[in-house]
Amino acid sequence: MPQTPRIALLPDLLISQIAAGEVVDRPASVLKELLENALDAGSSTIQIQLEEGGVKLLRVSDDGGGMARDELALALTRHATSKINSLDDLERVGTLGFRGEALASVAAVARLTLTSRQAGSDRAAGQHAWRLTDEPAAIPQPAALQAGTVVEMRDLYYNTPARRKFLKSEGSEFAHCAEAVKRIALAHPGVAFTLSHNGRVALHLSASDSRVRVGAILGDEFLAESRCLDVSAGPLRVAGYCALPAYSRARGDAQYCYVNGRFVRDKLLGHALRQAYQDLLHGSRYPAYCLFLEIDPAGVDVNVHPQKTEVRFRDARAVHQFVFHAVQRLLASPLATLSTASSSEVPTPNTQVSPWPEQRSAASAMHAAEPAAFGRRTHFQGSLHVGEPAGAGTYLSFVDAAQSPEPAPEELSNAAGDDGRAPPLGYALAQLHGVYILAQNTHGLVVVDMHAAHERILYEKLKQALDGERVATQPLLIPAVFTADALDVAAAEEHSAALQRLGFDVAAMGPRQLAVRSIPALLLGGDPAALVRSLLGELREHGISQLMTTRRNELLASMACHGAVRARRLLSLSEMNALLRQMEETERSDHCNHGRPTWMQFSMAELDRHFQRGR
Repeated sequence: MPQTPRIALLPDLLISQIAAGEVVDRPASVLKELLENALDAGSSTIQIQLEEGGVKLLRVSDDGGGMARDELALALTRHATSKINSLDDLERVGTLGFRGEALASVAAVARLTLTSRQAGSDRAAGQHAWRLTDEPAAIPQPAALQAGTVVEMRDLYYNTPARRKFLKSEGSEFAHCAEAVKRIALAHPGVAFTLSHNGRVALHLSASDSRVRVGAILGDEFLAESRCLDVSAGPLRVAGYCALPAYSRARGDAQYCYVNGRFVRDKLLGHALRQAYQDLLHGSRYPAYCLFLEIDPAGVDVNVHPQKTEVRFRDARAVHQFVFHAVQRLLASPLATLSTASSSEVPTPNTQVSPWPEQRSAASAMHAAEPAAFGRRTHFQGSLHVGEPAGAGTYLSFVDAAQSPEPAPEELSNAAGDDGRAPPLGYALAQLHGVYILAQNTHGLVVVDMHAAHERILYEKLKQALDGERVATQPLLIPAVFTADALDVAAAEEHSAALQRLGFDVAAMGPRQLAVRSIPALLLGGDPAALVRSLLGELREHGISQLMTTRRNELLASMACHGAVRARRLLSLSEMNALLRQMEETERSDHCNHGRPTWMQFSMAELDRHFQRGR
């Protein structure tokens, strides 16, 4: 029987190397810790120099408060820090670093040199800086440094070659270092950062405000496709930018979430944000956002993970609901509300859509009678059941102004709504190939995908109706009879009560036939047989319990897609304008149920630039 080894204390160097494995796994980890120390020191300018991806050399220079001569040796000792002194300090951490392990861990697996000059010292002590290496029995030596601290790391894992084998290529390690700089720079726009690699500047960020910093790192396209968020509730505040679904990504590489200025990958916050985007993104797309959560330090535990990328909230449910509702309300805000909040334009009152059948207008009938003009037969579809928008005279004056060669500003102002202000989406001018609506607003040209827009409108109305258990139904004058297999007939009979709750009255006409006697009034434009056939397929696949709970929104989205106006459907001007007014009052109308944009704006400046006007 082999002899059991005796318990013994580990050598200090081995203890430090084991601890380094928790904090330092690649050069980017070292860079993150050094940047956090520089920011905690009050730096306004930070310079980073890398060689061979940070493996050969990683130098961070700052202009912060610096350290005194006798503090240099302590800084390289494990669990030595100036940021906490007691348990109360640990429960209310207000700095980025606080464990006192970073420098000691780095010194255990690399060659480390500290050079620092303390700010505000007297002339005798502050006339020069001090340098200290991590060699045994080393003492601080005089050095030249104008201000702040320089931390230089060389030859990462030189004494642990097994760990060095796990490092990636030089390009990959540099990419991780650059990402670490971007993450920290996003949360500190007032600090200037310069990153150079192998003697070449790879990133330079001047001190600026948060919007400029976000645009410099995430791109102007992200800003253009994002909405600004700033919501407070008691001790909680969330601010930042949430990208619209049109800017969704195939990977989650544009998701930046911060808690009290610290970049985190928190499951609770991630779940709240996924739920907020759930009704806008479908499939495997990932939302993009840059959000900063501010909370009382006593309400969050940052001492959960050695690398401090995970946190634990004292009231996790409250934080989850706060972030979820703040982002959901931002993304769901109707266009009219956003226009009122962001500019002086106030939309005209919404034109309500009657769920009951109406006579088609003469213009609509005339268009339907002339399909040959488009070179093909127009698909039949019933009326959209929209009425003439308010202020028809105003619209006509707007069209007159649009048709003039050079409309004057006062003419456009005369085309405003009843309150003297034009609606955000303007007024319809024409329909393009039966697919797009062309409209003019005060900024220029608006192009609307009418199917996608109508689909979102129907979807939101169906959700509201089902939530209030007031789905209005419309009996069909002639029931729609269609052939179905035996399983569909059985499903219709078994779930007749659930179908009626959704607004459908379906009855068996024989062993292989079903008749649709009534459908939801909102879906009168759709094909009753296709609607019921799709609904029965969902019932057979998922069951009624899932369809009415976890998959309810997917079911309603499918119903809205079947009921929405189809391509090649010719609309009258009154129908087009009524659709625009509904879009302005509908939540999430910027995107359809599948995450596609419903409209685009082309400004006059863009059109002039395209046609080279003024050159």
